[in-house]
Amino acid sequence: MKKILFVTALTLIFCSFKTENKVGIPSGEKLIFVGSYNMSGLMTQLAQVTLSTDIVSTAKNSYLHLNCELETYAKWDKFFKIRDLYESYVDPITLKPSLYKRSIDEGGWTKKEKYVFKGNTVTSTSKRKNSPETTKTFTIGGSTQDVVSIMYKLRTIDLSKMKTGQSQAFTIVFDEKQIPVTVKLLGTETVSAGNLGSKNCYKLSIGAKTDVLKGTDKNLIYLTADAKKVPVLMKFSIPVGTGQLALTSATGI
Repeated sequence: MKKILFVTALTLIFCSFKTENKVGIPSGEKLIFVGSYNMSGLMTQLAQVTLSTDIVSTAKNSYLHLNCELETYAKWDKFFKIRDLYESYVDPITLKPSLYKRSIDEGGWTKKEKYVFKGNTVTSTSKRKNSPETTKTFTIGGSTQDVVSIMYKLRTIDLSKMKTGQSQAFTIVFDEKQIPVTVKLLGTETVSAGNLGSKNCYKLSIGAKTDVLKGTDKNLIYLTADAKKVPVLMKFSIPVGTGQLALTSATGI
């Protein structure tokens, strides 16, 4: 299950192409996805993933708060209950992260993480169930993002100037380590986008230097081929099976 959740996070991220001049990620946006997993040849709906944005202000700064919640449907809780929360606090213009938090509860196994970004340094604290809290400091590249903020960063990229087959490498930070990731544009395709109807979308392939992902061009994310670049469908292939996240509702976009 942890591999599935990692891919869920990974498929909700990705950027490093040349960015547009204006960002335009709105506060008050809410995207709801249904998460399905291939069970005995059938895509079975198991969980809901909700992405939302709002502005949070402190005495010195204002941040765009990016929130990602994952929870299994009630009928599946007795088999494997999941209640996961991923949060990122970023600069509203550049989307550079200042704080990343992760709180997961998967079948009773819990873990809490907090990453504080200062320049090219990250200080992380981590607490697993029945284990003492640990602290670690490590260096990252100037463009490294966390697994939530990088998805929104992707939506500021002018994909219309990309050529089919063109790819770009970048880095995310996850589980207190940096992970190289490659994104490749495969073209465009019309897909169902929940309450938005059918949409022409950019089709992106995702690859990472990890044993979690399986196959070539099997892990995909579809973004609407317009200025908003709303993520509407994600497909993943891992050693234990395949699954997808499909948009059901988009508001505040």
